Amino acid sequence: MKIGVTGASGQLGHIVVQQLLAKCPATDLVAIVRDSAKAADLASTGVEIRVATYDDRASLDAALAGLDRLLLISSNEVGRRVPQHTNVIDAAKAAGVKHFVYTSAPKATTSALVLAPEHKATEEYLASSGLTYTILRNNWYTENYAQTINKARETGAVVAAAGAGRVASATRADYAEGAAAVLVGEGHEGKVYELGGDRAWDFHELAAAIAEVTGTPCSYQAVKQADVVAAMTRAGMDEGTAGFFAAVDGNIAEGALSETSGDLAKLIGRPTTPLKESVKKLVG
Repeated sequence: MKIGVTGASGQLGHIVVQQLLAKCPATDLVAIVRDSAKAADLASTGVEIRVATYDDRASLDAALAGLDRLLLISSNEVGRRVPQHTNVIDAAKAAGVKHFVYTSAPKATTSALVLAPEHKATEEYLASSGLTYTILRNNWYTENYAQTINKARETGAVVAAAGAGRVASATRADYAEGAAAVLVGEGHEGKVYELGGDRAWDFHELAAAIAEVTGTPCSYQAVKQADVVAAMTRAGMDEGTAGFFAAVDGNIAEGALSETSGDLAKLIGRPTTPLKESVKKLVG
């Protein structure tokens, strides 16, 4: 059985391939990347490296040939995801891929999350494609807060416009292990998994974890979305990107990332990584 992983040199994809190497022979694995030089370590293990981009259908046709199962790790190009994902789905169908797995967003078809619309459109297209598929709706990565954590060490404050909202985050390694379990397992066809941490935390708890790990005082400073945009633009970020991050904070305040379904822990057969343990690893 041939298993392919797109974005295999990226932060999530690389870990997925490493997890798969613990479960099946390297000769069964295909790492699909944009730049083969960035996958040299995977190539050294015997994993086959194929080069393709989500925008280039011809490259996708070649990269997906002969695959039985495929993990599409969603594009990081916000605003271009739908045509890129559609290219991959069409190429997978043409290649005869038997099981298609996609990393989506929490409650993608019903959520007000600013990221949801492109994932919703992708899920709907995938459902209409005729492919056998599994949807992995990944909640936030705890690593998304690495910069926040290290900034808080300097300032003594976690600053966000998230109100009293909670985040059911897990680590990339947790999500990667879940994806690998689906790719090598059976009985996942047609399933939609709401993946996230076992316990949703709020920003007061994040600040408390930072204080405990670093031994320095830290508190949560709740601000308005406009304050987040202003601070980020002062730091050199363009207004559109700053607005996006502020909107995510607003979504968190509304509860868009608070889901704790237990699906991820069931897939990986262990508890997800606790917040404090993640903070320890992220403290630079």
